[in-house]
Amino acid sequence: MQTNNLDIAQEAVRLYAETHPRPPHVTQLQAAEMLGLSRWTVAKMVESGQLRLNGCGRIPIGQIDKLLAASA
Repeated sequence: MQTNNLDIAQEAVRLYAETHPRPPHVTQLQAAEMLGLSRWTVAKMVESGQLRLNGCGRIPIGQIDKLLAASA
């Protein structure tokens, strides 16, 4: 029963991701949640140049994708 629930939940997440576009830019807090890091760690990554902010102070989603791909 638990496995079936997990399969249903995973399918729901997949369907949601396919039908809801991701934002082109995220806040530092959103980036932290996506990367599984603290907001302070993301702020340090911005300060060190690992992540760059756009003109509105947000992080382009492509940078998040690159970090996630590198850690996989």
